[in-house]
Amino acid sequence: MRSFQLLFLLFFASFIANSLLANDEFPQLSGDFIQGGLVVGKVAPGSRVIINDYMIRVSANGEFIIGFGRDYPANAKLTVLKLDGTEYQHAMQITQREYKIQYINGLPNAQVKPDKKTLVRIKQESESISQARRLDEERMDFKAKFIWPTKGPITGVFGSQRILNGEPRQPHYGVDIAAPVGMSVVAPAAGVVTYADNMYFSGGTLVLDHGHRLSSSFLHLDEILVQVGDRIAQGENIALVGETGRVTGAHLDWRMNWYDQRIDPYLLMDEMP
Repeated sequence: MRSFQLLFLLFFASFIANSLLANDEFPQLSGDFIQGGLVVGKVAPGSRVIINDYMIRVSANGEFIIGFGRDYPANAKLTVLKLDGTEYQHAMQITQREYKIQYINGLPNAQVKPDKKTLVRIKQESESISQARRLDEERMDFKAKFIWPTKGPITGVFGSQRILNGEPRQPHYGVDIAAPVGMSVVAPAAGVVTYADNMYFSGGTLVLDHGHRLSSSFLHLDEILVQVGDRIAQGENIALVGETGRVTGAHLDWRMNWYDQRIDPYLLMDEMP
């Protein structure tokens, strides 16, 4: 009887050890596995991480992030390549969302159907801001709990299909917060300023990079208080709410990008105070 108990204990100890080893081999993942969501992961230091067929940044201690855009498919494959050459894969299921339709009327016709000269400007601005979002640094400012950049009623949500003056246009990729012109905008997390200029559609526009190619964009600003290259602390004043660009009233449009994926800032937040 004692021999049986000893064998059972040895087997149980071996099972636990093997389970811990197996768990150690797979990435630790936490976050929102949903369209617009952001997931933080960790693997053994020195490992490489590939999401579908795209290799992403991994920090020296093995941490990384993954973003799922507005129209991300239901399935994704995470591949981890360890230093010893071993490879394993992890399947992820991404919750699909249903998006609202938002009708916005009363916009100037030039803001809905720009002329050829304006289209050239819009293309140049798009290329400039795309370049600003390519900064890829080791910083992990995104690890801090995000705070609201300003406060007010939420009047526009992520992913909603926009119907402008009766015509379908691109979906809305941010969170709109109604606030008066001149109200303070603060950094929701620390970061580095990579863009600060006036754009045709988004007016006063500021991009703040949080590391690992995760960035926040702030649109329709009345005034920008920082410059490209500035290192910004969480909660620092960076701009003032405005009604510049294509708007029907004063508000802040807060957007987030990870590589080419559009992230829903609302999923990172507690309820608006």
